[in-house]
Amino acid sequence: MSRAPVWRALAALAVIVTSIILTVSITPRLGLDLRGGTQLVFEARDSPTVRADAESADRALDVLRRRADALGVVDPTLVRSGDRRIVVELPGILDPSRAAEVIGRTAQLSIHPVLALAQESDQAAPRDESGQRLEIGPAAISGDDIRGANHRTDPQSGLGWTVKIDFRDARAWQRLTGTTACEALEDPKRRIAIVLDKKIISSPRLDPSIPCGTGIPGGSTDITGSFGYEEARNLAVLIQGGALPVPLDLVEQRSVGPTLGADAIDASAKAAVTGLVLTTLFIVVVYRLAGLLAAVALATYGLISYAVLVAMGATFTLPGLAGFVLAIGIAIDACVLIFERGREEYGRDPRRGLRPALDLGFKHAWSAIADSNVTTLIAAAILFWLASGPVKGFGVTLGIGVLASLVSAMLITRVLTQAVIGRAGPKASGIGSAGRIRSWLTRRNPAIMAPRRWWLALAGGLVAVALAGILTQGLNFGVEFTGGRAVEFTTSGTVPGEVARRAVADAGHPSAVVHSSAGLVSIRAGQLTPEDVTRIQDALSGHAGEVSKRRDEFIGPSMGAELRRDAAIALAVAMAAQLAYLAVRFRWTFGLAAVLALLVDVAVVLGLFAWLGKPVDGIFLAAMLTIVGYSVNDKVVVFDRVRELWTGKRKHDLPEVVNSAILQTVPRTINTGLGALFILGALAVFGGDSLHNFAIALVTGIVAGTLSSSFVAGPIAIALNRFDRKPPPAPPRPRNVRAREGTGAVL
Repeated sequence: MSRAPVWRALAALAVIVTSIILTVSITPRLGLDLRGGTQLVFEARDSPTVRADAESADRALDVLRRRADALGVVDPTLVRSGDRRIVVELPGILDPSRAAEVIGRTAQLSIHPVLALAQESDQAAPRDESGQRLEIGPAAISGDDIRGANHRTDPQSGLGWTVKIDFRDARAWQRLTGTTACEALEDPKRRIAIVLDKKIISSPRLDPSIPCGTGIPGGSTDITGSFGYEEARNLAVLIQGGALPVPLDLVEQRSVGPTLGADAIDASAKAAVTGLVLTTLFIVVVYRLAGLLAAVALATYGLISYAVLVAMGATFTLPGLAGFVLAIGIAIDACVLIFERGREEYGRDPRRGLRPALDLGFKHAWSAIADSNVTTLIAAAILFWLASGPVKGFGVTLGIGVLASLVSAMLITRVLTQAVIGRAGPKASGIGSAGRIRSWLTRRNPAIMAPRRWWLALAGGLVAVALAGILTQGLNFGVEFTGGRAVEFTTSGTVPGEVARRAVADAGHPSAVVHSSAGLVSIRAGQLTPEDVTRIQDALSGHAGEVSKRRDEFIGPSMGAELRRDAAIALAVAMAAQLAYLAVRFRWTFGLAAVLALLVDVAVVLGLFAWLGKPVDGIFLAAMLTIVGYSVNDKVVVFDRVRELWTGKRKHDLPEVVNSAILQTVPRTINTGLGALFILGALAVFGGDSLHNFAIALVTGIVAGTLSSSFVAGPIAIALNRFDRKPPPAPPRPRNVRAREGTGAVL
């Protein structure tokens, strides 16, 4: 064996061993949609004295982190996104109203003397804990003068839960309490108001034992009362957190129950196993021994992808899991390209043997593999660059999957096939026969480009139907794009749709969009507060028995508008990037033909969702951008073969060349498409509502993209060729050959 195969074998072994070590030694990090909890997104805005920028957002982030730590949240995640936004993830916290109330309190914390009871008509006076209005004096102590606060209990004293406050400026606290202690016991002036966000969060009355004029020395104090654990802890959190440097607006909130995450993981695991088994059986039937070796490499692909993701500390989300499962099907594409080229090379000259033919297959397939993977990486990069949250995670997963598939196909598959394939017979190897599809096409040689105007007319008709659906039915945008609140409840009994809508209307929201299915009620409305959600849940309980919240998402109107804009920009940038890349790698006519055919694919998927009324949300956006990558990938393979066959021919031979290129790539197209459809079929069966819609979008996009590569992109490229004065590619120069002295070998 030559040094190169040994080097490849050692590299493949090192990659596999490293992946195994990373897989068993690092625990995966699950997103909130898989483990349950609440995500809050805050946006900083300017205050009269402080400008909202990266520096002030970082200071606010420190305050929020102290509040989350004081809440006792296990493994909270707080990060700044951009210059003004802060993303807070609180695992296990399923009450978004309490999380937002405690974490997101804004403005200044201060301590004031109480001057008197205010009149009820005085709307400017803040209310105390009992709802009574108080007139308070100027701030005597600011939040910066508070060192810390904590909740505690002393069983021996029998005082229950108390809140202890430590002050940096002990003298200021002693002066305030010394003056306040001089008032009569029942006088409101003997109280001290702790104010946060212009609201009184506590107004304790000084103990009678505190002497007038002396106050409380030592720089610390205890607030006592009929506190329960939750009350004492929340008060300590608010005091400990102190003041935020800039006001924060809650622009997005998501809350997911732990059972939903467990169901998603279970569904994705079933889809992965089912899809992998079906794909393995399919590729073994088609490519026999080579297919079995590719299936082994495919398993290592999954191992490598997972190991890289956990090593990077990537967060696994629901769209990310779907992308990981989908990439298993797409990863087979490189192997299919190699095996089909190997079959072609063996068919041209069987005397050269199986292994040399397969080596040539690796060599000649590299151009199409590289170009198609670059186009998918472009889509993944755009997802990471322009998207946010789970969709950004999907882009990371897709990008890692593409790179791992290259290692799997070009390194591991090559090592395995080079070691084994030469020892098998032509029939058992899977490389020695052309395959039924290729043999049939070779015999019939159909002229599919002859009626190319009819293909374009049919595509135009499909686009017209799709546009009619979009214009007449409209797109059912989710709350990610419209703003508002979407809530899902699980019910112990089945609630008819009309009954669920009446219950929501009785709770005060007759215009809410309500859908009911077996054991599940989903509600979407523009304006729903957490209190409204509680009232709706109580109203449904009267009709459905036990009702529990499964998912709760809130998107502010500005955030929804931004997401709509970003989605449009992402699609536009993706198409422009694909056009630029194809124009550089091929011809501008090929690039424009691919993008125009891609627009047909996008229109068909959008039209289908419009006619069916299915939601257009973040998951749908991830599916659409995947379709962009997959569809252009397919067209790259066709045009790569066109470029190869067109070399040195006359310009008017292009229709014949395109026809031949399509026929030669049909086996690869069918085999790759079926591999991806096995995975998507498993997602549709096991994936639940969200992954079901994801699978529908991708199945439609893959079928449309596969057909448009032949029947739309090809005819458009032929039609555009009249505007391109560039001649066909020149034939490659023949290599100089000479006989080596004393042998019959050639160089």
